[in-house]
Order: sequence, then structure tokens, then C-alpha cells
Amino acid sequence: MPDLSAIVKAYDIRGVVGDQLDEPTARALGAATARLVAGDDPAPSAVVVGRDMRDSSPALASAFADGVTGQGLDVVDIGLASTDMLYYASGTLDLPGAMFTASHNPAAYNGIKLCRAGAVPVGQDSGLATIRDEAGRFLDSGVPEVPSPGAVRTEDMLTGYARYLRGLVDLTSLDASPELTVVVDAGNGMGGHTVPTVFDGLNVRVVPLYFELDGNFPNHEANPLDPANLVDLQKRVVAEGADLGLAFDGDADRCFAVDERGEAVSPSAITGLVAARELARAHAAGESDVAVIHNLITSRAVPELVAEHGGRAVRTRVGHSFIKQTMAETGAVFGGEHSAHYYFRDFWKADSGMLAALHLLAALGEHRAAAAGATVSGLMAGYDRYAASGEINSTVDDQAARVAEIEAVFGPRDGVELDRLDGLTVSLPDGSWFNLRASNTEPLLRLNVEAADDAAVRALVDEVLAVVRA
Repeated sequence: MPDLSAIVKAYDIRGVVGDQLDEPTARALGAATARLVAGDDPAPSAVVVGRDMRDSSPALASAFADGVTGQGLDVVDIGLASTDMLYYASGTLDLPGAMFTASHNPAAYNGIKLCRAGAVPVGQDSGLATIRDEAGRFLDSGVPEVPSPGAVRTEDMLTGYARYLRGLVDLTSLDASPELTVVVDAGNGMGGHTVPTVFDGLNVRVVPLYFELDGNFPNHEANPLDPANLVDLQKRVVAEGADLGLAFDGDADRCFAVDERGEAVSPSAITGLVAARELARAHAAGESDVAVIHNLITSRAVPELVAEHGGRAVRTRVGHSFIKQTMAETGAVFGGEHSAHYYFRDFWKADSGMLAALHLLAALGEHRAAAAGATVSGLMAGYDRYAASGEINSTVDDQAARVAEIEAVFGPRDGVELDRLDGLTVSLPDGSWFNLRASNTEPLLRLNVEAADDAAVRALVDEVLAVVRA
């Protein structure tokens, strides 16, 4: 019997299909989810279920739906979907949702991302632990069913999703500028399903790369955070003479960008760009004291840009549950993470890489309309102010001891500031900084460094790693 404590994570459910996640487990999880949301006020009539392109997704999603209907709730089956399309369905239908995906994980994995009505996230402290425990009891003793089970109906949400996203961004600048050529690497994931509909009718020539839905990922992993998985996109952008490259992860909720030279664009720079645009829109609507959320490993350029554009930057821990909670508390118009998750108040405070991509296209259209020959690299220059290391992982036996050693080395120095919001953040007098935090699931320490230039980044990385990996 699968060990639910091993697959129910902090924010979602994820495990190896067959060994850790099978159809009886999915059915028990569906029943437990139905029981949980039935206690909400108001109680929902149905649960929305979507799935990605993995070979195991149809059977697991069907088993989950059986568990839900066995408890008397209906299921709205939206079929193939990106995770942000599931959030759209949850928001627009005002129903809880379940998305079957393992995001960027390899083909052997699958999982479930859950939300309450209005795309409100479900994490360990807001329902996942309860679902885990009740599903475990169901696996031990069977799932009780109600006398009047629910029904399953199908609904196509793709067209509405595309229309809704395009309605949140002023895309008229694209018609005022020459046609853009954009290479899109879907990584055989759900971007291949959503991009053609979302981009339909825009003044954009899409060059598709790996749009065929294939959960075996025959070309490369659907994880653009790893630079190795951007190589094909970078080469194709240069070969096509394209204006821009976009890469989506497996469930297409994250979006990464490549400029016309084939150089990766920092997600922190995209956060700064979208923040400026969303702040301008909020101010034009008469709002004041507008907040923007960023996690603590985004570039220091982000809070600088927010302040320069009349906003209030709010710093949070890493992780979507912290971003969404803080957005709810502050009414923030936008939030960004360096992992390329982008959150929008007008998208039920949920994340959508596709919406960030539309903002980037609109900004590039405006840039080109103002100056012939304008480029992505030129557009982003004002948002990308510092050099960064990217995330560097180190396997260690005792995470806390290594962090303590780093604190002992840097803490006594003049002008050094220490922050423990999430792991240890060390800010140096010259403006450089680094964050060192432990993984929740692996014996790893994750290091992120930012400084004025590449040489300063390398020097600081070497100094920290000499202690961490000693």
C-alpha cells in the first residue's frame, strides 16, 4: 500500500506512479477531498478536475473523480489542461479543483495540485494533512459511499481561458508594431495545448518547438529552470532570427524567456517588468498604496523597481503558499518568484506563466512601436541590474550545522546584516548578498548569490561553498 506521508508534500501530492501513486490511492484521495470541501461555506456542488499529458493522468484522474462522485459531489471534467487553466476553471466556476500533473518531474511521476473554490490553494496547513489522514483510513478500511452519488460532466474551458487572459493585458501595441517572431518550446508539455489558442489572432508568428503532447518527454525534461533544457530554444531563436523565445514547464504554469541573442532573461527581470506594468494599471484606475510581492531570492532590483514605479514591495519566503497568503493579506496587485512563478490579483491571486508571457509580448510591442528595431535585450536592460549565480545545490549531512558555520564566518564582519526569514540571508556592505536555505525534502542546501558583476558573484560563491562543502 502506498505511503501517503511520502507523497503528500507541503503544497501538493506527488510520487512515482505504481509504487507511490496508483488508482486506488487516487480514488481515496478524491473521496477525502470531497469530504474536506463539503465542509466549506458555502458547500460546493462539484469539483473541477483537469489533467496533463502524462500516460498515467487519464486513469488517475478518472479514479479521483470516482472518489468524488462517491461522496455525492459532481465532477466537472475539463480534460487536458495547464495548471493555470485549472485555476481559471476553479475561479470562473467558483468550484474547488484538482489538477493531475507532476509539473516538471520525469515521466515516472504524477501528482495532484488542489485548490478550493476561487483557486484558493490547499496546503498542509489548509487541508492537505486532513486529506492525507482521511485517505489513509479509506485505504485501510474502504471508502464509504453515499446513497446518491454525483455525476461527471465535461466542459471545454480552453477558449474561455484564452479570452480571459487576453482581456487582462492591453495587446493593442502588437498591431502597431511589425509582426513578432516568437519561438515557443513547450517541452512536449501542456504549453503545446494552450499556446495555439491563447496566441490565435495576435500579430505574432509562432515557431513551435516540441508542441506534441508526450508525457515521456522525448526531447528534454520539461523543466526550463535547468539551463540545459533551454539550449534547443536558444539555438532555434538565433537560427530563426526570432524576436523572442518562450519556454514552458510540463504543466505550463511557469514561463521562461530568451532574448533575440539566445540569452536567458532573468525571471527577476520579468518580475520587475510585469510589476511596473501592473502598478501603472492600478494607478490609472485610481488605486494608491499598491503592493507587489516578491520572494527573498528575487533580485534586489525588484523592490527598487517597485518603489520607482510608486508601489510598495513586500518580501516573503520562497513558496507559492506564502506568496498567495501575503497577496490576500495585502491586496497586492502582483507577485513574482525567481523560479518563474508569476501571481496576479486579477487571476484569483493564482500563478500564470501564460499571463506573464502576454505582458512580455505587449511590452515588446510597445518598445518596437516606439523605436524601430527595438529588441528584448534592450527592453530588459533596465530591469536586469545585477549579476546572479542562479541556484546552486550542495548535498550535506547536517544542514543546520553548515548554516551555523556560515553565520559564524560572516556574522562578525563590520556592516554585515543577517536575516532569517527563510534560511539565512547575508547582506554585505558592498550591496552583494546571498541566501542559504535547506531543502524541505532532500539533504541539500540551496545557495543564491547576487552582486554587482560576475566576478564578484564568483568570488562570493567560492567563499560560501568553501565552507558549505568543506
